[in-house]
Amino acid sequence: MHPTPATSPQQPEHRPAPATSGATGTVPATDGGTSIPTTSRPATAQPAAGELARLAAHEAGTGLAPAPVRLGDVVPAPEQVRPDPRADFTLSADTTVRVSPEPDARAVAERLADLLRPATGYRLPITEAQHPELADDIALVLVQQPDLGPEGYRLDVTPTGVRISAATAAGLHHGIQTLRQLLPATIESSTPVRAAWTLPGGSITDRPRFPYRGAMLDVARHFFGVDDVLRVIDHLTRYKLNHLHLHLTDDQGWRIAVESRPRLTTIGAHTAVGGSPGGWYTPADYQRIVAYAGERHLTVVPEIDLPGHTNAALTAYPELAPEGTTPVPYTGTDVGFSYLDPTNAQTYEFVADVLGEVAARTPGPFLHIGGDEAFAVKGAAYTGFVERAQRIVAEFGKTVVGWHQLAPAAHSEGRVLQWWGTDGVDPTTADAVRRGARLILSPGNHAYLDMKYTSDTPIGHDWAGLIDVRRAYDWDPATRVTEVPAEAVLGVEAPLWTESVTSLAEIEFMLLPRLPAIAELGWSPRATHDWAAFRTRLAGHGPRWTAAGIAFHRSPEIPWPTTPADPPTAQVAPPAPRPRTGRG
Repeated sequence: MHPTPATSPQQPEHRPAPATSGATGTVPATDGGTSIPTTSRPATAQPAAGELARLAAHEAGTGLAPAPVRLGDVVPAPEQVRPDPRADFTLSADTTVRVSPEPDARAVAERLADLLRPATGYRLPITEAQHPELADDIALVLVQQPDLGPEGYRLDVTPTGVRISAATAAGLHHGIQTLRQLLPATIESSTPVRAAWTLPGGSITDRPRFPYRGAMLDVARHFFGVDDVLRVIDHLTRYKLNHLHLHLTDDQGWRIAVESRPRLTTIGAHTAVGGSPGGWYTPADYQRIVAYAGERHLTVVPEIDLPGHTNAALTAYPELAPEGTTPVPYTGTDVGFSYLDPTNAQTYEFVADVLGEVAARTPGPFLHIGGDEAFAVKGAAYTGFVERAQRIVAEFGKTVVGWHQLAPAAHSEGRVLQWWGTDGVDPTTADAVRRGARLILSPGNHAYLDMKYTSDTPIGHDWAGLIDVRRAYDWDPATRVTEVPAEAVLGVEAPLWTESVTSLAEIEFMLLPRLPAIAELGWSPRATHDWAAFRTRLAGHGPRWTAAGIAFHRSPEIPWPTTPADPPTAQVAPPAPRPRTGRG
């Protein structure tokens, strides 16, 4: 990875290590929300996220206190919950994790033990058994359960132990995310805590509503190192999201090495918004991200944005630019001015070289080709480029994904359009769906997590409106686009563009607490949708994030558990706003 911002070393599953230097200051949210750090450049190392979260709670005027956990307090809301108050189970120093002998199931058991050992201080040894039985233990069992599908699970808590059963390791993985939420919030501590580690009795039967549930991280506008990306993966997996879309290329920087096109990184990767230092992922870096995600049953979706958003690529290979002119490096935030020349045969050689290498390193089925805001490539020139790019993706054995601007182009088998509109009346996209396309829903005025929470939020944008937690939660992916049937909706995704986001703590501030709202839309049955119930369940996650050292926005919409008020917030001027238009 060359060069990268200094970031906190990644610990297993969200355990932050101390940072090596401090931030330049903090900016309190004037609406009573969490204070967040501000830095002049992403290369500046941030304070440990645990310190940030604790400081934020102090400055907001209240502390966070744990609350009792009930079986139904899970986020996303499970499909079916049957409490049994007589069946609580308490972990002890003698508890063992028993697991089916399959290697994938064993890996889930290892991750569960890694999650529980730091706070409990228990050994939690793992033993394999063909038919794991409960005896003051946790059992993870692979069984045939067709009704749960490939990601569903059943969790049973009885006085003799906890049993999670599923048809796949992915289902077991989602089950352990539920188990950790049923323990006291201090289970997220990285050091031993004296507590009764009691799980509420009863059973949960659960499976996802949509197969695709994801978030996007823009690493092109500001670059984020591997450790930061892995920590984002931990946040996604906590809420049963299963895709991470990485926006790897844009006008401001190219972030992935392509061995056949070395100048993309030696020249095109050294810039970022506002003059911040750039960076890129080596093949080994990208493999580390993909492997870490895969171990957590999460698919990486790489995006190479084409034919627009390509200024960084054109600084490296100017022969692909219109008239072959070399553009200057760009560190602003305007969009729509750069594009690959669609009439140049070398353009398609370039596209094949890049997409071929990225496809070869990506085990997941999807390859995202962007396709939005290519304002200078119009009509037949645009659709012709898209159709050739779609064929190239298919030749490499991948399913093409693109922003919904791809819709007018001819259909490609399995094509997925990512819809980021704000008005659900979109006949062009509806027509593409009739021709076979499926949709990922990312409405800009509900799911774009770079939008400000309120007008006083010190970072973010407002071109799609303000998005508080309720606005992120109160919409239905199945009905958001008119004339698109529910069965054509593959799922949901929450994009985070980073023109104004420069650090891991700022990523977390913008993700949380809105990311769980999007996760619930993707996972939970529509019948469970209830804002009042959701905000109450979500409130219990504040103490968890604090214990885990995760920075977040203390939204006044959520009834966070509180202790007596602390001293008031000190006022620090927010960073100067950057102009913003368009999607990302």
